[in-house]
Amino acid sequence: MEWLYVGAVSALWFGILTSISPCPLATNIAAMSYIGKSLGSPRAVLSSGLLYTLGRVLAYMALGVIVIKGLLSIPGLAQFLERYMNLLIGPLLIIVALFLLEVWSFSGPSVSANGQIQRWAAKSRYLGPVLLGLIFALTLCPVSAGLFFGSLVPLSIQYKSTLILPAIYGIGTGLPVIGFAVVLGFSAGSLGKVFNRLKQFEFWARRVTGVVFLLAGAFLIYRNLSGYVRLVS
Repeated sequence: MEWLYVGAVSALWFGILTSISPCPLATNIAAMSYIGKSLGSPRAVLSSGLLYTLGRVLAYMALGVIVIKGLLSIPGLAQFLERYMNLLIGPLLIIVALFLLEVWSFSGPSVSANGQIQRWAAKSRYLGPVLLGLIFALTLCPVSAGLFFGSLVPLSIQYKSTLILPAIYGIGTGLPVIGFAVVLGFSAGSLGKVFNRLKQFEFWARRVTGVVFLLAGAFLIYRNLSGYVRLVS
């Protein structure tokens, strides 16, 4: 039952933090705004937000199965991870912290939705938002890539969860989107204010999380090294 609390809460927070990071936040609001233009009722906008979130959940579940199950299916690598994952967590936390604190950054290939796909998504009331959520979930940004591959993947490997934790992570990435849909459906003019407040919240949330990761990683490395020194001596 430990993973149900620790793993699920961690995966949910990683997902929320991913969604409100600058790059995903901008794409999520752009997607909901584009879809919302063609919808006439708050209920339709909210349903599109839920379908968009479903697309993100499906994308992260599929990615989780491919990456996590792929790693665990290699016998030698699976045994190595099972034996040394506790030793790897500390350095991984520090690496993710450096991305969260913007000490490190990278640019890599990403998947994006072109104008044609966005127009089709706006016309297709049910499949369109799901497809858009799938595509935008696969957009690689430094923070989101660091949180997924550096935090969620090790967490899922530790608890041997190829579906549930990635799904919870996907739900976390969709919670702010559902909030955008509610705001867009009832008061489109308030979307800018919500966006500015979320940017301020994200600024501090990401840095606090980065400091916590940095301290936790340093503590784990210190504890493992101390245990190794005692074992050798």
